[in-house]
Amino acid sequence: MSQQQDKAENQSEDDHNLATEAGEEAHLEDVVPHAEAQGENAAEGGESVEAQLANAQATIKDYWEQMMRLRAEIENNRKRAERDIENAHKYALKNFVENLLPVVDSLEMGQAAAASDNATLESIREGSELTMNMLMQVLERNGLQQLNPLGEKFDPEQHQAISMVESADAESNSIVEVMQKGFVLNDRLIRPAMVVVAK
Repeated sequence: MSQQQDKAENQSEDDHNLATEAGEEAHLEDVVPHAEAQGENAAEGGESVEAQLANAQATIKDYWEQMMRLRAEIENNRKRAERDIENAHKYALKNFVENLLPVVDSLEMGQAAAASDNATLESIREGSELTMNMLMQVLERNGLQQLNPLGEKFDPEQHQAISMVESADAESNSIVEVMQKGFVLNDRLIRPAMVVVAK
């Protein structure tokens, strides 16, 4: 009886050991494919990171090139603006000078006419008046207006009184004589008219 019991116990232990070994083998069969899958996923993940890094580097390079182009364009615009301002200062009077050239020509012709043997006082006077008219037209085309306020009310904004006189024919505070004409450039006073004012 004792031998049968021992035999049964040994058989039970053997069955238990076989079951344990079988379970371990089954567990290993489940674990190994899972580990291999994780390794494959890790490898794939490594390739994805490298691809993302390459894309990021390409994007940074593109942004850098765009920034360099923009910087160069800004620098070119700055230089162009400086050149335009310099030219504007240098040639600001170009049109005005071009308009003055006919006046210079007229003065030269007047001098030549005055030096000729057949010159008369009347011809010289007419030539001077013509040149003066040409000059005033040039000034007016460039925004300069002459102030000749004879007979007007005295305006301290535009006139400078040099004296006051009694006058029976003029109203009080009116201008009876213009000693020097004034000038206004585009509504800005350049020189006040010097006048004599009636008391």
